[in-house]
Amino acid sequence: MELHEYARYDAVGLRTLIKAGDVTAEEVEATARKALAAADEQVNGLALPVFSPALDHAGDGPFTGVPFLIKDHGPVAEGVPFFLGSRSLPGVVPDHDSDLMARFRAAGLVTLGLTTSPEMCVSFSTESVRFGTTRNPWDPDRGAGGSSGGAAALVAAGAVPVAHASDGAGSIRVPASCCGLVGLKPSRGRITSGPDLGEPMLGMACEFALTRTVRDAAHLLDAVCGPGIGDKYTAPPPLRPYAEEIAARPGRLRVAVTTRAWSGTPVDAEVAAAAIRTGLVLEQAGHLVSEDGPRVDWDAVMRSWVLEGVALSSTLLLAPRKPDPAMMEAVSRQFLKVAGEYTAMDMMAAFDAQNRVTRSVSAFLTEYDLLVTPTLGRLPAPHGTLRQDDPGHTLLSWLESLADYGPFTVVFNVTGQPAISLPLGWSGNGLPIGVQIVAAHGREDLLFQVAAELERAMPWKDRTPPVSALWPRSYRVQS
Repeated sequence: MELHEYARYDAVGLRTLIKAGDVTAEEVEATARKALAAADEQVNGLALPVFSPALDHAGDGPFTGVPFLIKDHGPVAEGVPFFLGSRSLPGVVPDHDSDLMARFRAAGLVTLGLTTSPEMCVSFSTESVRFGTTRNPWDPDRGAGGSSGGAAALVAAGAVPVAHASDGAGSIRVPASCCGLVGLKPSRGRITSGPDLGEPMLGMACEFALTRTVRDAAHLLDAVCGPGIGDKYTAPPPLRPYAEEIAARPGRLRVAVTTRAWSGTPVDAEVAAAAIRTGLVLEQAGHLVSEDGPRVDWDAVMRSWVLEGVALSSTLLLAPRKPDPAMMEAVSRQFLKVAGEYTAMDMMAAFDAQNRVTRSVSAFLTEYDLLVTPTLGRLPAPHGTLRQDDPGHTLLSWLESLADYGPFTVVFNVTGQPAISLPLGWSGNGLPIGVQIVAAHGREDLLFQVAAELERAMPWKDRTPPVSALWPRSYRVQS
């Protein structure tokens, strides 16, 4: 299998080839290893050398033989060290899989590597002192987004069709927007965080994946969703497989479109235009589209966001082997400092703020079926725009800088609704622009129906990032 042939297929397409006997899983893996070497040289998306051998996986799952990567996120896979992008963690080796990793293995995914993330996964740019800068395949002078930037860069560059990612404030959707990918943040409780975590970042974070197609996201969610043993809460189960939703018609929906950031930060004109155009396409498809948006108390959002940072930092402070602050970047030290000073009363006030935002947004989504917004407020940022090792930052000033860049995503981590970023716009100089679509809690089915509708109406499969040696310009995702 040649590199350009391999890169023509999404995960479902590769699995179909393997099942039909047109190519063997061994041939696909060998090609993926070449693709990873070629792509990583250009984008710097791997935190470790490619695994040899690949991690063990099930013999007959829905994705058996499909190449895959996991994120340097925290304890994920047994025997695979993690660093959280930090020099302060020398490589902690878990002695067990997370429940989600066990499901990735059961699905048959062939895990070949660990992808880069910014330190502590707290940036919308994947630039760390430990691993350096991860580059965007669409423009190597710009960032791939974060915190799942290594995953996004390698999927966009054609190294693998799908990769593990996580999202605490936009860390799936932001890199999806930067790299022209599909990025779904599932509903709170849709995917288990067990066995080590009950509520990652107090319920505001979740894990899933980055893909190039809507159908890959739907099929993968079918493979890994559902409660784990002892989960504190779960999302309502789907009425039918998500893979069936991509062919279903959603009926006439009430759709709100807004391009106004609740933070008040200005939104780039090209970015806003992509969201507006998406609304027009939905209107032409027969949906009832209005310019509207939920009333969001931004101060309450920021208070909730600080609580997220405190929760993450507290996990490190409570760990048996604490990281050395002297080996951490400046913003990470601020996170630890604030966590050490945070009081019970601070936490109660933050929970109250989270409740107020959640009630307001949830009420809005009883009036509308969907909300459409930009994913980011700007085009993919040049390297160095976000400076995590800048000692001048306080925790609040850091979060404000993230909000200036990406003001639309964190709200839905606070509230728990599912949200998906789709590559529905392109700048005048060819950079991808993500559009975010949000539904009520538990309604991933609706997101998949509409995402598939938009993928047909506004296709992106023929667009190829210029920084890739893997495929010709005629690249297409095959059925």
